[in-house]
Amino acid sequence: MGIKKVWVEEDCTSCGVCESLCPEVFEITDISHAKEGVNYTDYESEIREAADSCPVEVIKFDED
Repeated sequence: MGIKKVWVEEDCTSCGVCESLCPEVFEITDISHAKEGVNYTDYESEIREAADSCPVEVIKFDED
């Protein structure tokens, strides 16, 4: 199993936690978003940590 899709739902507060934990996947512009074209399976532990650390719990991912 691996993470195949990552997204940030509405209500992101742009706190920067996800980007600081995994800048390869997350980027903050006006709000945080997941970068496309990234092999998410290379960063599974960092994505899970970012999702667990998100203060508003808006980081989501799908696994196959």
